[in-house]
Formats: sequence, structure tokens, C-alpha cells
Amino acid sequence: MIRRVVITALVALSAPAAVVQAEAPAATAAKPGFSTADTDLGTLLDNPATKAVLSKYIADMISNPQIDMARSMTLRQLQSYAGDKLTDDTLAKIDAELAKVPAK
Repeated sequence: MIRRVVITALVALSAPAAVVQAEAPAATAAKPGFSTADTDLGTLLDNPATKAVLSKYIADMISNPQIDMARSMTLRQLQSYAGDKLTDDTLAKIDAELAKVPAK
């Protein structure tokens, strides 16, 4: 009797952990490979597909010779320095296209 109660308790305690572990990969898979908030500019510039997206929306910015100084920052971080070029609308459009680029 006690053994059955202990086994039942152990199964009940381990079940939520199994559910959390099963859900974690699904949440990770849903996250896009590139984004203006999480991907640094250097990574976006080094990938031809993501660089093409940036060229479409902010070509003058990424062609500036000083852009290398910002490679470690995200576009969302750069927005505070270049708000006129990196508007919320522009970043949303870039994010929409970046989401279509498969992560390597």
C-alpha cells in the first residue's frame, strides 16, 4: 500500500517535468533565426540573404564606412542613434523579411 502511494507520488511529480521538457523544443523551433532585436548587425551583414534584406531598407546606412563600429549592436539598439532611419515601421518590415530567411 505504501509502495503504491510512493510510486503514484513519484509519477505525479515527474509528469510536469516531462511536459515542460516536451514543450521546450517546440517553443525554440518557433523562434525566427534572425531578428532586429536579437541578432547583431555583424551577423546580419555577414550573411548574404540577411544583408540583402538590410540593403532593401537601409542601404545608405549599411554602406556607410563607419558601420563596422556598430557590428556588435542590434538594429533595435541602433534605433536610439538613428531613429529617423530605423523607425518602428522599418524594423517591423525588416523583421518580417528576416523571419523568412532560414537560420544556418
